[in-house]
Formats: sequence, structure tokens, C-alpha cells
Amino acid sequence: MDRRVAFVSGASRGMGAESAVALARAGFDVAITARTLDAGEAYDHVGKVAPLTGSLRATAAAVEAAGGKALCLQADILDPDAIDKAAQSALDEFGRIDLLFNNAIYQGAGVQERVLEVTPDQLRAIYQGNVLTPLALVQRFLPTMLEQSGATIINMLSATAFIDPPAPADQGGWGFAYPASKAALQRMAGALRAEYPESGLRVLNIEPGLVLTELHKASGIDEKVLARFAPTPASSIAAVIAWLADNDPSEEWKAQPCMRGPAMAKELGLLDVPSFLPEGAPESGETRSHT
Repeated sequence: MDRRVAFVSGASRGMGAESAVALARAGFDVAITARTLDAGEAYDHVGKVAPLTGSLRATAAAVEAAGGKALCLQADILDPDAIDKAAQSALDEFGRIDLLFNNAIYQGAGVQERVLEVTPDQLRAIYQGNVLTPLALVQRFLPTMLEQSGATIINMLSATAFIDPPAPADQGGWGFAYPASKAALQRMAGALRAEYPESGLRVLNIEPGLVLTELHKASGIDEKVLARFAPTPASSIAAVIAWLADNDPSEEWKAQPCMRGPAMAKELGLLDVPSFLPEGAPESGETRSHT
């Protein structure tokens, strides 16, 4: 039987990379996208241009070590043409997409600004990366998915879309623009379920809780925030993604507007899943997925 195919965005490090490897272990070949193709490439991360640990090449090597085929597709989520080209390349290579994991997000200027400080250009970038790019991937893959009579779309959301910040963005809380984009993306699942009720298509929303990163700290996530939220390993969230590829969530989970990844990992016994990342390499959560 042919291996299934997954498309994972933001897969050069963190949850995207971990999920690509977890899916390979579960029997998937994987098309992976991100900006960082090779180690050492430097990009703007929350206002600072610097390289970060991880790359598509490194993820691809781990996918292949896990038994899967990897297709590296360098693309910036702020570049619609690059995203469309990457999606088409995946279809040309594999002919099908069984699982789309919309993991990548924009993390740059505007994400942590206060309401009076966020600019229209910043808001446009946030919505391009966090709403329009996931939508473009769904629109590109959905016709093929429907012909297959069974596929899965998983959208990575954020708890910040559903709860008020405990403090201003520059004092350990979060701003308006990023949660607003995730709240917008949350509405996609219900619309697709209503439009294709008998297709076999599954559309799931999940949020990872706090997955501690260096970029969280650079964004203003400090000890005050860490005292309120217990971090979850990126590898545990990836294990939940792989579990969802082969299992339907419970009715209790499905009744939620967004399933809580940490709670699922705990209930499924996946909180201690080993990371494929080298020892000492920083794990990444949702805020590093753009790279």
C-alpha cells in the first residue's frame, strides 16, 4: 500500500519539524515548507535578524531516518506566489495530500504591539501569514482531497484567541493582532464541515498551550507568564498531531471550538515523547513556526 502524504508548514524547527518526523513514523511521506532551507540562514525574528537552530534539510534528514520521504519546499508565508508554487510542487511530486498541517505563523513586528501602536502594514502581514496563507493552502489542496474521499486538515491555533490577556503585551500578556488572526482562522473548520458534510473530510483545530522558546522571551513572555502556564514539549504536541492522523477525537474534544493539545497529550499518555532534536537544541512552539 502506498504511503500517505502530509504537507507541514513551518517545518524547519519546533512543532512543525517534530510533527513532520512523528508523521513519518506513522507512515507518511512529508512535504515540508519554511523559510530556512539550510542551517545558518538568518531571518528577522521579532525584530532581530539572526540564524536559529534548525532547517528544512535537518528536518528532511530526520524524516528519512524515520522511514519517510521528505520534499523540501522553501517558501515564505508572506509570499503568496512562493506558497502556491510549494503546494503545486507537492501535488506534482506525490499526486495527493492526505493531511495538511497549517502550522506556520508570522512572528514579527505587530504581534506584541499595543492597540494604539499596531500599524495597518503590520496587521496585513499578520493576516497574510496566519489567515490568507492557510486559506491558500486549503484552497489549493481541497479539490484533490475531496476526490480522495478522505483527508484531514489540522489548523494550529492559539489559546490567546479565546481568552483575555492577563496583562498588556509588553508586561507579560499578549497583543490584539495575533489573537485576532487566530480567531479568524478558527472559523474555517466549521465552514468546511458545513460545506462538505458527506465528503469524509476532517477539519480540526488544535492549540498547543505554551511551548517554551527563546522567541517567547524576546516577545515579552517572561517569568510572570511562565508562572501562570505550564510549558508543554513540542514533541508531545507533535505526537498528538500524529495520533489525530489515524484517530478521531472524542465527542467531548470535538465539541470544543479548539482542542487543547496539552490536555490531549496528557489524556493520551504523550507528555513524555522523546524529541528528535539534538540535545541542547531549543525546541519551538507556535511563535517560531514561521521560520
